Amino acid sequence: MAQDRNPQAEQMADESMIRNLAAQANAIWPQESALFARYGLAPDCRMADIGCGSGEITARLGGLFPKAEVLGVDILESSVALARSRHAALAPRVQFQQGDAFALDLPTGSFDLVVCRHVTQSIPEPQRVLTELVRITRPGGWVHVLSEDYCMLHFMPGARDPDRFWHEWVRTAAGSMGVDERVGRRTWPMLQALGLQDLRVDYVVVDTVRVPRAVFATIIEAWRDGYTGVISQYSHQPPEEVRAYFDQMIASILDPAQYVVWHVPVLGGRKQS
Repeated sequence: MAQDRNPQAEQMADESMIRNLAAQANAIWPQESALFARYGLAPDCRMADIGCGSGEITARLGGLFPKAEVLGVDILESSVALARSRHAALAPRVQFQQGDAFALDLPTGSFDLVVCRHVTQSIPEPQRVLTELVRITRPGGWVHVLSEDYCMLHFMPGARDPDRFWHEWVRTAAGSMGVDERVGRRTWPMLQALGLQDLRVDYVVVDTVRVPRAVFATIIEAWRDGYTGVISQYSHQPPEEVRAYFDQMIASILDPAQYVVWHVPVLGGRKQS
């Protein structure tokens, strides 16, 4: 992936992203895992996890489908190496390789299920990656996309109003990087335009009732540690003020008297036979 197609390469390579992916998996997978049953996959199916990062979900897919062959692909060689090391016990049935989601070096129509999670919000022209996902899916196979939308994060206001942070500062930063912080709501029409059938949208509810508060807080902490600088740079706000917003949101999550929720769109559709 060329640098201009990976504007958040520095943040993706930071150690905070590894913490973030682990926390997001712990928060989201318990609800998301049940969605895979609707695809009616054969036990020995072939799966690809595109943008797999450290392999958190690739390994979970391998566990959910113990006879399936699962391939994780990520642009960062460091993430691929970490995934191979962490999940070596699952090899060779679960494998990892470096690859560009915009131009996958994988045969057309070769997977029964293609998964892509936490990627669309970090790249420009996400429809090009979605096109690649559909291409490598076999006719009759399924595409499964978790597509973040940061305006679906809702906090109780305090000394600072988090809506201002997400709707103004993050939007400005995302626009400056050429990405869409609200792509979650745009992913259904993009997948529909690619001809997917039986297209559905479900929402994983990451909130302070369904998810342990410490796990939810870890997601925001990792974003704070990885993104304070870039949000400050593009929103022209002092880094200490950006961090203060993050810290207030973390405190809200950890406060048993407050409620916080993030609705996470998960889309699935079948490639025409």
